[in-house]
Amino acid sequence: MTELYKELKDRLYGICGEGRVLCDEPMSKHTTFKVGGPAAVYVIPGNEDELSAVVRACTEAGADFYVIGNGSNLLVRDRGYNGVIIEIGRCMSDIKTDGTTITASAGASLAYIAAAARDAGLTGFEFASGIPGTLGGACVMNAGAYDGQMKDVLVSVRLMDRSGQFYDESAEDIKLDYRYSNIPERGLMVVSAVMKFREGERDEITARMKELNARRAQKQPLEYPSAGSTFKRPAGYFAGKLIQDAGMQGYSVGGAQVSTKHAGFVINTGGASAEDIWQLTCDVIKAVEDRFGVTLEREIKIL
Repeated sequence: MTELYKELKDRLYGICGEGRVLCDEPMSKHTTFKVGGPAAVYVIPGNEDELSAVVRACTEAGADFYVIGNGSNLLVRDRGYNGVIIEIGRCMSDIKTDGTTITASAGASLAYIAAAARDAGLTGFEFASGIPGTLGGACVMNAGAYDGQMKDVLVSVRLMDRSGQFYDESAEDIKLDYRYSNIPERGLMVVSAVMKFREGERDEITARMKELNARRAQKQPLEYPSAGSTFKRPAGYFAGKLIQDAGMQGYSVGGAQVSTKHAGFVINTGGASAEDIWQLTCDVIKAVEDRFGVTLEREIKIL
């Protein structure tokens, strides 16, 4: 660990306490791919004020940092991350219901938000009940599934910049589109969000959630570590179909494999390295481009 991170570590101890600041922490313990080298510093803020202070400390020290929820949709390379990983999925996960509105912290699980909506008799979030991510990332990526997306329910977001300042913006301000918002390019991060739903029948909501989750279990390789859908859907095509038709379904590099259950998923069959996964995605992109002239874009973030 460099002197910069040794000094920063001590400052972060003062903000969050030693129990929530880890050094040389393996990211394989914190990603759904179950791969990734060590982060120089791994910190878990307990609330918005601590998050703001941590981000401000990193910025003032000139340290790189990256905010994660539960580590889904993320591939950390084997050499690790020479910076600070800020995890908000553990302590910043509050969910509050008020009428047809739900306000939740960025670290709240989408599945838990969907359950809260169901329990309140609110419909419109069933599509997210099986997405293995947290609200912050879902807003950043305009996450969606089964004809639903965050854009359908999002009212506003509370954002923070790299100096630890907060901003409240409407959903329109962040320009949601397919797997896109303007949040990353503006150097901002999501702290919390407000969503609006419709009143519905709890039994019908429950049945719809069970139906969608059963479809996921049948069609997706949920029994293996993965980061969810690996590639964005190209305009006019389905990524999984292109990969299958290019003859890449079942293709492996080390412990990484294009799932035989759903070609849109790259899975860790056991013992995969991040390099295995990275190389496999490169090979898939090349195969599809050579066969169909279509360039696939990774949906997962590379760190």
